Amino acid sequence: MKVAIVYNEANPEIYKKKKKKKGVDLEFKPYFDLEGIDPITEFEAMAAALRKSGYDAYTLNIMDNINVFIKDYDKNKPDVVFNLVELYKDQPRLEMNFTGLLELLNVAYTGAPPMALGTCQNKTLTKRILSSLGIRTPRYKIIKTMDRSFRLGLIYPLIVKPAWEDASVGIDNDAIVYNVDALKKRVEYVFNSFKQPALVEEFILGRELNVAVFGDKELKVLPISEIDFSKMPDNLHPIVSFQAKWDPHHEAYHKTIPICPAQLPEKIQLEAEQMALQCVKAVGCRDYARVDMRLSQKDNKLYVLEVNPNPDLQEGAGFMRSAKHAGHSYRKTLKMIVDLAYERKK
Repeated sequence: MKVAIVYNEANPEIYKKKKKKKGVDLEFKPYFDLEGIDPITEFEAMAAALRKSGYDAYTLNIMDNINVFIKDYDKNKPDVVFNLVELYKDQPRLEMNFTGLLELLNVAYTGAPPMALGTCQNKTLTKRILSSLGIRTPRYKIIKTMDRSFRLGLIYPLIVKPAWEDASVGIDNDAIVYNVDALKKRVEYVFNSFKQPALVEEFILGRELNVAVFGDKELKVLPISEIDFSKMPDNLHPIVSFQAKWDPHHEAYHKTIPICPAQLPEKIQLEAEQMALQCVKAVGCRDYARVDMRLSQKDNKLYVLEVNPNPDLQEGAGFMRSAKHAGHSYRKTLKMIVDLAYERKK
């Protein structure tokens, strides 16, 4: 079977030029490797793993040019496209359009279909769908203009997010606000930096859980992972910020430590699993997804923060961590995802 691992990185040279920082003087003790891993290296590792499983796998960077994919598809005719395209022309809302093209071409591809990607890209729409099913999410308001009242009727502290981003883009330590003045400043930052509405939510203080769901027609919840904030210094909020996910030289990166499986009361674990299944079905995710929740310190209830179609598959990242504890190796998990896509087309 031929597998094309397709991604979109318009400026791949930034990773080649990037020099590894050695002997960096940090004011904290690092927990993880300071070098991290760039996405292109990650994609090549995925291809290597699939080749070890017997597949003819290769990577393809479309570099903001859809014709690159079309020409490659005409030439190589891959049996499955492992879809890792997350934005096009620097616009995350066009992520769904690439899968739309795959649908039109009748190509077998991994992960979520267009409607699921489009729905989850719109955080407000996702919250409305989940709320209609009785699934708790933090109370919120959507703000589209500065020319309005900022008396929102929400309880501080609040967290301010770009309404159409994912992967914690636009979320840093200043995203948590405690008063109207700070709220206005942060909303204006979102408008200016991301050119989109701001989603303002009540901040749920408590334990953060990542619930991975695997499968297509038959869904299975993998062991729940928890993000441990107990080592987070007082000057950093207990959140999985952009820096905590992607910047190995930031303290937050080393103080958001995963624990898998999470130690939870049986009742809470079962509720989290059922909520995750409901969420994935409601928005139409498939193959692999991750539902992020908070177990509130205040009322001991679960609140869904995000539904993530096609989450990061880096070895050691959230989804793969749960897969490992379910007894599936990195290589086996990738193979199972490819097989789901191939069987679906058949």
